[in-house]
Amino acid sequence: MNFEYFTAKRIIGAKKYKSTASTPIIKIAIIAIILGVVMMMITIATGVGLQQKIKEKVSAFNGDIIISQFDGNNSDITLNPIPKNQNFYPDFDAVPEVTHVQVTATKAGVIRTATDFEGIIVKGVGDDYRWDYMQDFLIEGHVPDYTENLNTEILVSRYQANRLGFKNGDKVIVFFLKEDGGFLNRRFDIVGIYDSGFQEFDESFIFADIRHVQKLNNWEADQVGAFEVFVSDFDRLNEIGTAIYENTDSFLNTMTITQKYYSIFEWLSLFDFNIALIIVVMIIVAGINMIVALLVLILERTPMVGILKALGANNWSIRKIFMYNALYLVGVGLFWGNVIGLGLLLLQHYFGLITLNPETYYVSEAPVYIDWYYIVLLNVGTFLLCALMLLIPSYVVTRISPVKTIKFE
Repeated sequence: MNFEYFTAKRIIGAKKYKSTASTPIIKIAIIAIILGVVMMMITIATGVGLQQKIKEKVSAFNGDIIISQFDGNNSDITLNPIPKNQNFYPDFDAVPEVTHVQVTATKAGVIRTATDFEGIIVKGVGDDYRWDYMQDFLIEGHVPDYTENLNTEILVSRYQANRLGFKNGDKVIVFFLKEDGGFLNRRFDIVGIYDSGFQEFDESFIFADIRHVQKLNNWEADQVGAFEVFVSDFDRLNEIGTAIYENTDSFLNTMTITQKYYSIFEWLSLFDFNIALIIVVMIIVAGINMIVALLVLILERTPMVGILKALGANNWSIRKIFMYNALYLVGVGLFWGNVIGLGLLLLQHYFGLITLNPETYYVSEAPVYIDWYYIVLLNVGTFLLCALMLLIPSYVVTRISPVKTIKFE
């Protein structure tokens, strides 16, 4: 082992020998690995980051699973109330993966100003509402407080505020259609403005006290529109959704957000295939470049191989000498690829240099998800696959004859 390693570093080492015909090939191979690693890291980080960010935004407005009246209504508007007193509320003990349950109710309305009007959905929430995600979206003011008496505080989106000319602290009047065809109106006070970047939700929802919706619908105090459920493991959402369905009454229906927003999550699932495809292509390209570089090294040092064989070295020992050097070059490429890749990802994470169209991608800037597990797995996998691919060109050593290659001067 020591002889092989010493020989490799002394005779073929990438930084020890003088510039030869193989030097440009070696540089190209290293650059290919660097670019491959950078591309793979960016692909994984942005692909997974976009999936995570969109999942969080959809969950923020709907929970992970919605429990509602079994009436075939899949819209965002509550039509029929359900009793608040359920054996799964507020604690869903029958399904341990459930982390939180909250009540909501929605009512369609119209905001009217002196010059314009906009159709909206008033989402009524109570003192059990989970404001974690909305706190992240908040850009001005504060979230409403519905823990005490009924109040008029509401949260509106920046899209709505810009469209209708509102600012934080303004009073707004919302009109609601009565069952007999007339109108009711309620005056609310804007205490906060949010921006989720998910225009489908931002253009529709304002958040108000659920007791307003109950009164507008002539419901009792113990009647709500739906229950929103949050779970601990999103990857098992369908399985947990089935368990929740089995532990609720027959007049209740459960729907996961992947079912309600099927097209969005079907689009997100395509990212997994794209990520895998890019990784495979990048590894193949890097591997081919390393194979070419190793072949050039072997052919350039054919006389040396003949001398080593004449001295008694076997084929496998000589093959390992070349492979050690090739893997050293792979290591150099991986190191610089990680430095450059992580640098670019951190720049995007903290400064948001690359922006996206929220109407298409549901986010205003490219999100990144940095997980050391993915990074380590990517580096180890690339290194091992390159090592396996390098076994093929190293076989050329076995075809070199000492008699034909040794030259005497």
